[in-house]
Amino acid sequence: MTLDRNKLVGLSFLIMSPVAIGANYGEALQKSIYFYEAQQSGVLPDWNRVEWRGDSALSDGQDVGIDLTGGWFDAGDHVKFGLPMAASTTMLAWGYIEYPEAYQRSQQETHLKNNLRFVGDYFIKAHPEPNVLWGQVGNGSKDHAWWGPAEVMPMERPSYKIDASCPGSELAGETSAAMASLSMIFRKDDPDYAATLLQHSKELYSFAYDYRGKYSDCITDAQGYYNSWSGYEDELVWSALWLYRATGDKFYLKRAQEDYENLNTENQSELKSYKWTQAWDDKSYGSYVLMAKLSNGAKYQEDAERWLDYWTVGFEGNRIAYTPGGLAYLDTWGPTRYAANTAFLALIYSDYLKNAKADQEKATRYYDFAVSQMEYILGKNPANISFQIGLGDNYPKNPHHRTAHGAWTNNLQQPEQSRHLLVGALVGGPNRNDGYEDDRGDYILNEVATDYNAGFTSALARLYLDFGGDPIPEKQFPPKEEKDLEFFVEAKVNSQGPRYIEIAARVHNRSAWPARNAKNLALRYYVDLTEELALGYKPSDIKVSTAYSQATSVSPLTLVGKGIYYIEISFEGVNIFPGGQSESKKEVQFRLSLPSNTNTPEWSNDQDPSWDAYGSQYKNAEKIVLFDGEQLVWGKMP
Repeated sequence: MTLDRNKLVGLSFLIMSPVAIGANYGEALQKSIYFYEAQQSGVLPDWNRVEWRGDSALSDGQDVGIDLTGGWFDAGDHVKFGLPMAASTTMLAWGYIEYPEAYQRSQQETHLKNNLRFVGDYFIKAHPEPNVLWGQVGNGSKDHAWWGPAEVMPMERPSYKIDASCPGSELAGETSAAMASLSMIFRKDDPDYAATLLQHSKELYSFAYDYRGKYSDCITDAQGYYNSWSGYEDELVWSALWLYRATGDKFYLKRAQEDYENLNTENQSELKSYKWTQAWDDKSYGSYVLMAKLSNGAKYQEDAERWLDYWTVGFEGNRIAYTPGGLAYLDTWGPTRYAANTAFLALIYSDYLKNAKADQEKATRYYDFAVSQMEYILGKNPANISFQIGLGDNYPKNPHHRTAHGAWTNNLQQPEQSRHLLVGALVGGPNRNDGYEDDRGDYILNEVATDYNAGFTSALARLYLDFGGDPIPEKQFPPKEEKDLEFFVEAKVNSQGPRYIEIAARVHNRSAWPARNAKNLALRYYVDLTEELALGYKPSDIKVSTAYSQATSVSPLTLVGKGIYYIEISFEGVNIFPGGQSESKKEVQFRLSLPSNTNTPEWSNDQDPSWDAYGSQYKNAEKIVLFDGEQLVWGKMP
C-alpha cells in the first residue's frame, strides 16, 4: 500500500481514512493502554478500570524492610522483573513524546499518563539510594509453579537488588532512561514530580556508568527469564541519550557518542548489529534511530538504515524471514512484539527522513513496512485474526495469563475457557507458517507481557494520526463481564436414620471479580422444629454434632422465629481461596439428631427450609446460605 505522504509536514499529520485496513486504530490504542491496568500490582488506584482485578502483593519488600508494592506484573505470571518493566515504560513514553497529539485526539492522554505515573511511582520506591536499585520482586520458579490469580498468591516473594558491590548497568541504565522519558511527559503537568524523576534518572545513570556489571550476574534468578544477552553497552548509550533529550545537556550526548562505539557489531565486522531489533534486552536499534534524529550523523543513519533495510528489502543478501502471510518473523517467541517494535521505530525514522527532506524512497519504504506489519497484527493475515485481544470479531480468548484465566484449582486447564477477557493484550502471535491456535498452554504463541504491548501501543498512536478510528465511548468502556459462580455450597446426605440426619456440606470459593481470600465464611442450615416442639421437645433436646469438620465452630440451634432455627458453621480464620483443589473448598459433616427414645417420632426433614431432597451425591445447595462476614454470598434466606 502506498499513500501520498508528501502532504505530511512536520508533526501536523494528515488524517486519512482507513481505506486499506479494517482495523480501528483509535479503539486498538485505547485497548492497548487499558491492558496495563490488568498488570498492576499493589493497591489499585481509583482510576483502575478492570473490574476483575483487586489489590495484590501487598507485602512486597517487607522481607528487606522497604515498600516495594506497586509496579507491573511482567506477563502472565506475577513476578516484577525490573528490566522489561523499565524497557516497556521507555517505549510507551517514547510514543507519547513523539506523537502527543495522537493521545490527545483519541482522548487517551489521561489514561496513558495514569499508567505511566503508576509505574514511575514504583521506580522511585525501588531506588531508595543513589547506588541501590531493587530490580526484581518474586522468585521465578516459585511463581511459575503456581497457577492462580494475583490477588491470592500464596508463595513468598523475595526481593532482589543491585548495588555498588554487585552492580547491573543494564537495569540501572534502562531504569534511568525510563525515568528521564517520564520526566519529559510530566514536566508541564507536575514539574516537581518531573524533577524528582529526573534526579533519580541522573543518579541511576551515574550508577550504571561508574559501576559496570551485568545485572543478571547479581540478580541470578533473572537468568532463566530475562538474562542480559546483549550486555550493558547499549543501555549506557540509551540512558545517556534519554538524559540528553530530557535535559539538553551535551555532556550526556558526548557520553552517548563515546559509548556508541562499543555497541555490538555483526559477526565481529565493523558493521553495527542489524539482524535483531529493539527489545527489552537490546537498545542498540533505538539508539541508532535516536542518534540519527538527535545528531544527524551519517554513520548513525547508515546503522539505522542497514537495520531497517534488513527488515524490508534486505541488506547485502541478508533479509529477515517472512511468513507466507507477510509477518516479518524474527523469532518463535513473541514475533508480533518484535514486528511491532520495529514498526514503531521505522515510523519514527520515516518521519525523520520526511521532515529532513532526506531520502523519500526510504521514508516511504519504512512507512509501508510498518503499516503492513501492523495490519497483519490487527487482522490482515491468513487466519483473519486480530492478535490483539478484544479487537474485531476474531481474536484470542485464552492467553497464557493466570489472573485472566481465573482458575481456582491451580490448574491451567480448568476451567477450559478463561473467565475474563484480557482486553488489549497483544499475544505472541503465529508460528512461521502463519499457524495459530488459541491454546493457553502454548505459552510461546499465547504469552502476553508489558513489553509486548509497549512498542505496539506507540505504533498504534502514530498510525492513528493517519488512519483514525474512534475509541469506544468512555461510558461504554470497558464492558461489564457476566459473572459466573464464585461462592457456593454443595451438599449431600452423608448418613441418616430414623432419628437423625447427617449432612456433608462443602463450601467453595471460586471468586474472580476479583479473586479474594475468604477467612470469615459461615454457612447456615435452617430447620423447622414446629412439629417437634408441639410434641414436647425442647430445642436443647436436638443434638448438633460433627463427624468430620474443617470448620472452626458449630453453633447450637438459634431461634429465628415461629419454630424456625438454624445452626451456623463458621470457618472463621480458615483461609478458603481460589488457589488449589483443597484450598478452594472446605468440608463439614454435621448431624442433627433426636434423643434415642424409641417411643418418640422419627426425624423428619420435609419442612426444613434448608432441606432440598439431598441424595448420596453432592449437588448445589441454594437453600443452605453462606455468609462472608455480614455479606450474604450464596443461597436464599428462608
